[in-house]
Amino acid sequence: MPLTILVADDDLGTRLAVSDYLELAGYLVVMAEDGKKALAQVDQFQPHLIVTDVVMPQMDGYELVRQVRLKPSLRLLPVIFLTARTNTEERIRGYQLGCDAYLPKPFELPELGAVIRNLLERSQLIQSEWRLHTQSQSDDRVADDRLLHRTHAIAMVKNLDLTLREQGVLSLLTDGLSNNQIGDRLHLSSRTVEKYVSSLLRKTNTSNRAELVRFAMDHHLIE
Repeated sequence: MPLTILVADDDLGTRLAVSDYLELAGYLVVMAEDGKKALAQVDQFQPHLIVTDVVMPQMDGYELVRQVRLKPSLRLLPVIFLTARTNTEERIRGYQLGCDAYLPKPFELPELGAVIRNLLERSQLIQSEWRLHTQSQSDDRVADDRLLHRTHAIAMVKNLDLTLREQGVLSLLTDGLSNNQIGDRLHLSSRTVEKYVSSLLRKTNTSNRAELVRFAMDHHLIE
């Protein structure tokens, strides 16, 4: 999907010239004739870069950039000023407000294109690195949560203190055997098997045999 560039300028000829050039270069371009409309289009289209004049009706370029920079998600959005105001004080004001480049009018379209490519490449690289960093932190949190869960499970199992007979009953219980069948295998009465099952339910804090079997499987109490 092409990157979106917002071109804000009250001069129709400049808007069309810049827009045509950038569209031929493969960008998606949206236009605005004043700062107020440009700010609304920033919210609507979420452009990857802004090219703006300084002197515009409704809201000038300086105020447009100031409003944009108030939004945390747009503080790194590349901004280029195109303006006839080229004295040192004006350029300093533009940079202080957060513009990334300041091109005087009249300007050459190839130079503007080169500045745009440079800023977009840098912006995309920063965003890519940020996404990788964020994903890495997320993966680390997931790994930490899994380690914590496993550590807790191991500690829980160790605290169960199951006897050999209880382990034997539990193993056969997970195979789906009834009390009578378990008793036949272990040479125990059905009543004795039931006592072992009750002990297992108590130690694992489970309510029935199905929960006991699930607990045993989740905590690797059985092979």
